[in-house]
Amino acid sequence: MSTARRITVIATTAAVVLGLSVTGAQAARHTTLYVSPQGSDAAAGTAGAPLRTPQAAVDRLGRSGGTVLLAGGTYARQRIVINGRAHIAVRAAAGAAPVLDGAGLNPRAGQSGMVEIRDSSDVTVSGLAVTGYRTSSLSAVPIGILVTGSGHSIRLSGNHVHHLGNDNGTLGSFDMNAHGIAVYGTKPDRPISAVSITGNELDHLVLGASETLVLNGNVDGWSVTHNVIHDDNNIGIDAIGFEPTISGAARFTDVNRARNGLIAYNRVSRIISEGNPAYWEDGSWCNCADGIYVDGGAAITIAGNRVDASDIGIEVASEWRQGRTNDITVRANTVTRSRYTGLAIGGYDQDRGEAYDVTVTGNVLRGNNTLDDGSPEMLLQYYVHDTTITHNTVISTNPGQAVLLYRNAPAGGAAKNARLVLNHNTYVGKVPAGRELYYWNDAEQRGLAAYRAASGQDRSSTYTVRR
Repeated sequence: MSTARRITVIATTAAVVLGLSVTGAQAARHTTLYVSPQGSDAAAGTAGAPLRTPQAAVDRLGRSGGTVLLAGGTYARQRIVINGRAHIAVRAAAGAAPVLDGAGLNPRAGQSGMVEIRDSSDVTVSGLAVTGYRTSSLSAVPIGILVTGSGHSIRLSGNHVHHLGNDNGTLGSFDMNAHGIAVYGTKPDRPISAVSITGNELDHLVLGASETLVLNGNVDGWSVTHNVIHDDNNIGIDAIGFEPTISGAARFTDVNRARNGLIAYNRVSRIISEGNPAYWEDGSWCNCADGIYVDGGAAITIAGNRVDASDIGIEVASEWRQGRTNDITVRANTVTRSRYTGLAIGGYDQDRGEAYDVTVTGNVLRGNNTLDDGSPEMLLQYYVHDTTITHNTVISTNPGQAVLLYRNAPAGGAAKNARLVLNHNTYVGKVPAGRELYYWNDAEQRGLAAYRAASGQDRSSTYTVRR
C-alpha cells in the first residue's frame, strides 16, 4: 500500500470513529421512537407512551429510518434484526442501561445475532448490554452483534457484550462456534465498508473455535478502537481472509479478506484457550489464543494497543496455504505476560500461507512466556519475508533463562524467506550478557555476538542486564 493510500484509510477510519459521516448526521434528523420494558407495542412510541419491543420500533420507522431510544431495564428474549435498511440508530436513552437478554432463546442453525444487521447501511447501535444468548448445538452460532452481507457506515459503540456463547463440550471439535461482535462481508461484488467498532466491552464469552471480535471476508475500510476485551476463551480481535465466507472463484482473491483497517488503543487481557473444548489436542490444551490476530488480512495498522496475560499477544499469520497476510504495521503496542509468546509472525507450520510487508516498530514486549517452557518473547515462524523489525524493546523477566527471539528454519523457496531485517532493537534480560538466548534457523545462539554472527541481524541492537 502506498503512503498516500494508508493515510487516506486511517483518515477515513478516524472520521468514522468520530461520527463525522454525513449519513450518520442524517439519521439523527429522522423520526425518534421510544421503547421501554413497561411500554406497549400499541402505543404511539413517544417518550410518554413508549413501545415495548425494540423490533417493533425499528419496523415502525419505515424505509426513511430514524432513531430508536431504549429506556433502561431488561428486554427479555428480544432480538433486533435490521435487514435491508438504511439510516437506523438504536441507542440507549440518556443515562439508561438497557439489556438485551437472550436467556431462553434457542439460536437457530447457522449464524444469528441478538442484534443482527443484514445488507444495511448507515446503522448505529450504541449503549446496549447484550447477554444470555447461548446454545450447546454444534450447528448454531450465537453472536452478540452480527453485521453481515454488504453495506456501509456501520457504527457499533459503547455496547457491552458478555456471558454468551456455545457451551458444547465436545473435546477437539472445531464445529462449536460463537462470537461477541462479528462483521462478515459475504458478497464478492459489494463489501461492508466504513465500519467503526469503538468503546465496546466484550467479556466472559464462550467461543469454541471462533473469535471475540472478528472482521471476516469482504470488509474494506474499518476501525476497531478503544475497546476493552477480557476473559474470553479464544481470540480477542481477528482480521481474517480466505475462509469460505466467500466461496467459488473469488475465495482466494482480495475481495475475501478484511483490509484497509485500523486496530488501535484497545485493551485486551486474559484471552486464554486452556479449558476451551475446541482446543484439546493430543491429550493436552493448546495455548494458542491470540490477543490480536491478523490471519489473511491486508493493509492493516495495529497501533497503541495493550495486550496482557493472553496466550499469544499479537500474531500476524496466514492459516490458508493459498492465502497470505501482507502490508501490516505493528507499532507502539505493549504486550506483557503472554503465556506462550509475545509476538508471532508467519505460518505456524509448513502447510500455512506467507506473511510479508510487515513492519514491527516501537513496541514493548515484556515478561512473556509465563508458561516457562522456553518459548521466546518474539517468534518468527514459516514464510516470513520482506519484513522489518526495528526499534522495539524486548524484555525477558525470567531470572534463569532469557529467550528473546526464535526463528524457524526456512522452508519453501528463497523468496519466501528473503529480505528479513532486524535492527536497532533493545534486548533486556536478567541473565548476564552472553547467557541470553536467541535461536536462528532453529539453532541456539547464546549471546548477542554469537547470534549476530549466525544471522547477520541486529547489528546495531543492544543487550542490557536489568536485575
